[in-house]
Amino acid sequence: MDFVAGCIGGAAGVLVGHPFDTVKVRLQVQNVDKPLYRGTFHCFQSIIRQETLFGLYKGIGSPMMGLTFINAIVFGVQGNTMRLLGHDTPMNQFLAGAAAGAIQCVICCPMELAKTRLQLQGTGEKKSSRKLYKNSLDCLVRIYNREGLRGVNRGMVTTLIRETPGFGVYFLAYDVLTRGLGCEPDDRFMIPKLLFAGGMAGIASWLSTYPVDVIKSRLQADGVGGVYRYSSIADCVRQSVRREGYMVFTRGLTSTLLRAFPVNATTFATVTLILMYSRGEGRGPKDCELAPTGHQVQLQQQAHPSSL
Repeated sequence: MDFVAGCIGGAAGVLVGHPFDTVKVRLQVQNVDKPLYRGTFHCFQSIIRQETLFGLYKGIGSPMMGLTFINAIVFGVQGNTMRLLGHDTPMNQFLAGAAAGAIQCVICCPMELAKTRLQLQGTGEKKSSRKLYKNSLDCLVRIYNREGLRGVNRGMVTTLIRETPGFGVYFLAYDVLTRGLGCEPDDRFMIPKLLFAGGMAGIASWLSTYPVDVIKSRLQADGVGGVYRYSSIADCVRQSVRREGYMVFTRGLTSTLLRAFPVNATTFATVTLILMYSRGEGRGPKDCELAPTGHQVQLQQQAHPSSL
């Protein structure tokens, strides 16, 4: 039931957060010489006006499709790592999260590649005159046929650099916040406290690795239309800084932070309600054993009331 709750909670998070993610990607990769969008809210307005509301949900099939596999990997790795380390400490939470983040990149990278390509497809068009990709699976198959495994794993190194410390910071921040806020099973404000901790942990995680995410998006968007601009990660960083300055690493950050809190809150609320009903209304989540997740939900029963 824990696994099912995590998958459903993650799906709810994707539904809430995907429009913000579409805006983030559009802002990250737009041409600085001929920008289509002036900022986050202008991007939202433009997409809805030009492509309808459904334009904000382009590419949602990819994260939905990969969600089950990602959660399965994260559950297993994070739980086994914590058991291997033996003690529930903030540092061990960081290490366990980092291990989970690194291993789930195998699924995360191709998933985000397809998502990015679909989010950019038909930019500015209410009805795309020519769709290169029918859906997420078709996108990955076409990339594989054209570029092989290397093409499907485009951006793998940057994804690894982002996810490994990002997951570590997420688990560490959540652990520190729940310990600081105090969380007892009979606390009437337990769920709001956990929601707040999960949302803030998601924000902390994104802030810690956001510049890498900008480069990852640019590398994964590179080659759309058959035009390649970057030969490597270093070349992408060099060209981006030379053309746009160091502020390039904050492109789409507003949308990302606006997305981070509700996504984590929605994911956590959904998982919490499912577990409460499945265990019986009187029992509910015990000893703050439920950890929310922008990327994952891990359940452990520990002695300390703020443990994951």
